[in-house]
Amino acid sequence: MNWDDYRFFLAVARAGRLSAAGQQLGVDHATVGRRVKALEKNLDTKLFDRSPQGYSLTDAGHRLIGIAESMESGAIQAQAELGGQHKNISGIIRIGASEGIATSVLAKCAGELCRRHPDLEIQIVALPRTFSLSKREADIAIAVSPPTSGRLKCRKIADYKLHMYGTRKYLNAHDEIKSIDDLTKVRGIGYVHDLIYDKELDYIPLVSPDIKPHLTSTSVHVQLEATLNDSGVCILHDFMAAPYKQLQKVLPEQISFTRSFWFIVHEDYANLERVRVVSDAIIEGIRKEI
Repeated sequence: MNWDDYRFFLAVARAGRLSAAGQQLGVDHATVGRRVKALEKNLDTKLFDRSPQGYSLTDAGHRLIGIAESMESGAIQAQAELGGQHKNISGIIRIGASEGIATSVLAKCAGELCRRHPDLEIQIVALPRTFSLSKREADIAIAVSPPTSGRLKCRKIADYKLHMYGTRKYLNAHDEIKSIDDLTKVRGIGYVHDLIYDKELDYIPLVSPDIKPHLTSTSVHVQLEATLNDSGVCILHDFMAAPYKQLQKVLPEQISFTRSFWFIVHEDYANLERVRVVSDAIIEGIRKEI
């Protein structure tokens, strides 16, 4: 029995394509295809249905998933228990996070970790979406909502505040905003509503159902840049707005949100030494910054 073949099988099962699985494993798609065929030959059964849309599991493939994942968990556990004997922290850690926390805080934390541990490679995937740790899209995720299912370990990192901001130039060019109703007289900036990936980010309806943003983006940094360019008012993280002295809060007593960052790791990886080291540093770093 060759564990490596099962590792390739799991990568294809999770990614659905040879090329995507190869990228995760650091090999070309032809190598992935050969390893999958070798496993099918060894087991004398077809594990995938091939189509132009990709690779989908057969009934036999679905039955093999649980077995292969148990083997994977065993391999990870062995690494956690025996690999910790080495002093040097090395290997790859992939962190999935939203763009705001990734650029404003994680980049700084990752830089410090890499200076402290030269053999450690940190990959930050900064995208406005949730990450599936069960599919190994990331080793660690920073989210604004705790998970509700799965073999995941979760820790609350910290609360953070958000307020509505506009530049002094933009606000001085318009009538004074004294109430929520006055917001209909200025241009709003926010998320593309039908592409909001977490309900915790859907702020505008909580302010007023009558407000409709005029400029929207899936990227909070696009929203920030639009605000800095005098394009309107926007709800922003206080820690993102803090460096820009031209920004001022709008109705801070009435428009104020508290949200939380959550640290999530798959339980298989939680005890790996490099994951523990990175986890502690990230949680400490985020708490310090926000």
